[in-house]
Amino acid sequence: MIRLRWWTTAVVCLAAFPGVSWAQPDRDVLYQTSTLGALMIGIYDGPVTFGQLRQHGDFGLGTFNGLNGEMIALDGKFYQITADGIAHEVKDSTCTPFAAVTFFDRDHTAPIEGERSFTQLTEHLGGLLPTENVFYAIRIDGTFSYVKTRSVPKQERPYPKLVDVIANQPTFEWRDVKGTLVGFRCPDYVRGVNVAGYHFHFIDDARTKGGHVLECRLRGGTVTTDLTRELLLALPESEDFDRAALENDDEQATHHPE
Repeated sequence: MIRLRWWTTAVVCLAAFPGVSWAQPDRDVLYQTSTLGALMIGIYDGPVTFGQLRQHGDFGLGTFNGLNGEMIALDGKFYQITADGIAHEVKDSTCTPFAAVTFFDRDHTAPIEGERSFTQLTEHLGGLLPTENVFYAIRIDGTFSYVKTRSVPKQERPYPKLVDVIANQPTFEWRDVKGTLVGFRCPDYVRGVNVAGYHFHFIDDARTKGGHVLECRLRGGTVTTDLTRELLLALPESEDFDRAALENDDEQATHHPE
């Protein structure tokens, strides 16, 4: 099920299926603020606070107003990875233009043995997932022989497009580090709404550093997945969003997530 919501309390049901429960709280829902397409063209300000966002999930990814770094939600805590690669806990009053969160309830856990590159890791994950047509929250805890991440510096208006921002992104490299990959796998049919395929951020066990994952080598660890069939998409009530030309035929651009 996909549900569309404006920042007001109105809810529009885009699809309904027999047997779907609307009981609160919506733990088995991927809640998303705005769209990747809006972020791609430079809509970097939103009205949702992290105090509000945490009501919809304890696990997820996103960014901050002004595109001020990478967001990781893990075990109910929200972290901001700033442009120096350092992790900071997020205040409830801080706002986000784009985020996706869910309440992480384990559906499946499996060990991952042997060293694997990022490509090998996602290929392995593909063999564990029962279908590619639903949403998964994915947590991978382990020891990494190598991790390469990035974060983005805060932008000033007039905002450039995301692809131009990340062309000069600061990157960070760590070796022999224990930590967690936090991410999602979204179906291809939501391309432009969210990242089609896998999207991961990394944070170390000490919760001191991380960022958007560009490459890694996992030495060994555990993968835990949480499957959901429901997406709640909250669209911003803003002049920037209402006037934006959100049609985007550049398929490659949507592979440059926040």
